[in-house]
Amino acid sequence: MSQTHADHDLPHEGPIKTPKQLVWAVVAAFVVPIIAIVLLVSYVVADKMPAAGSTGMTPETIAQRIQPVGKIEIRDANDATTLKTGEQVYAAQCVACHGSGVAGAPKLGDAAAWSPRVKNSYDALLTAALKGKGNMTAQGGGDFSDVEIGRAVIYLANQGGGKFDEPKATIAAAAPAAAPAVTTAPATAVAAAAPAVAKADAVPALYTRTCAVCHATGAANAPKLGDKAAWAPRLAAGVNGLTASVVKGKGVMPPKGGSTASDAELKTVVEYMVSAAR
Repeated sequence: MSQTHADHDLPHEGPIKTPKQLVWAVVAAFVVPIIAIVLLVSYVVADKMPAAGSTGMTPETIAQRIQPVGKIEIRDANDATTLKTGEQVYAAQCVACHGSGVAGAPKLGDAAAWSPRVKNSYDALLTAALKGKGNMTAQGGGDFSDVEIGRAVIYLANQGGGKFDEPKATIAAAAPAAAPAVTTAPATAVAAAAPAVAKADAVPALYTRTCAVCHATGAANAPKLGDKAAWAPRLAAGVNGLTASVVKGKGVMPPKGGSTASDAELKTVVEYMVSAAR
């Protein structure tokens, strides 16, 4: 018994017996938790990163996500260098109908279709383009200066066998009174085509400029604005599906309806037409 009590009276020794061991124990007490936290954070972040081969973080997709939703372009009507060429106006606006012959529009380069038209004076062709004619709305639904529209007329006519000279920038100053009619006529025409759908001032500008050429008249079998029967089978695709079709183009409709609008702007117009069909 005396021996047992003697053993209990001896001092107890821990795992740390030297100053060096004490230093390592202190360091480990700090380093181990830090390593554990770093590994945990890495695991959480890695779980949310795109999978291998994903294009979600490429420079192109990042630039697409952060691109501005719109832009402002200021042009001096007296500076000819800022104006679009006839070919540029055609590509931005006219190709929607003149590229495929929609609604009886004479196709680019079709000499037979353009022959009776180029016999008219340039002024007659320009007036028809500025004020609209038949299924074509004023400026073809575009938003260009008179000079730019004149250049597009020359481009189309000369491709069809005409020999008109390039219009000068002074045309813009020669016909200032025509501007109000050009900008307001499309909205009025759209409102008249579907008065029960929406007020003219509620119509998206892009629809007035571009989409109304076919969708206000039903040209080329385009479903007319507010025609519930024509839109019924299309509504199943939803706004996103319809927007994708507009962006890529479908049937005789070129990509983006022949416009340079952003996907967001196109979606707004699709939402407008879909709401009118419900």
